[in-house]
Amino acid sequence: MKKSSSVKHQSTPTSIAANARGRPRNVEARNAILTAARSMLEEGGIAAVTMEGIALRAGVGKPTIYRTWPNALAVAMAAMVEVPVQVSARRKTPSGVADLRRQLADIIAVFATRMGRNVAMVLAASNADTELSKVFRNHFILARRNEGRSFVERAIAQHEIRVDIDIEVVLDLIYAPVFYRLLVGHAALDSRFTDSVLAHVLAGIGTNPANIKRRITTP
Repeated sequence: MKKSSSVKHQSTPTSIAANARGRPRNVEARNAILTAARSMLEEGGIAAVTMEGIALRAGVGKPTIYRTWPNALAVAMAAMVEVPVQVSARRKTPSGVADLRRQLADIIAVFATRMGRNVAMVLAASNADTELSKVFRNHFILARRNEGRSFVERAIAQHEIRVDIDIEVVLDLIYAPVFYRLLVGHAALDSRFTDSVLAHVLAGIGTNPANIKRRITTP
């Protein structure tokens, strides 16, 4: 009696084509969802963003949205920050300090928009334990901080920053003034301010203050 041989599954041209078609559809749906959420943010602020509204505008079912985001606030935050995050990734340079400066410029660009100002106003009026505050902390602040950590580590490797620093303290010194000014709103959050923050921090931890100053002030 012959033993039945197991047949390995092989990808056929049809299945490969189906997978290739599926990926663009996923990207298209994601873009439609984020575009819908972005429009709702611009029109009515964070309170206007709902899963039902996003699904209707994007032309997708709510299960499609829930596969990526747990709630409407998470979608709204992704819609607000995704483009600047991609820009930061494309802009990476050989200088960790220069990349820190550009990342801060991206943060400013996000909150200079109407939707960014709307979100900032709601955040400023929210308690720290609200869902929006948690989403902002986890999906925006900590993501920027993690990216900034890689920039600081690269700046150390490039001898732009001293090796004997406490990286976590340095990150607090860089980002805390930015988010404090964003949420309190007592003064302008602009490139002059973020350049000044970097200059003051790096004056204490940089290996060559004159060279660091050029990295900060050069567009």
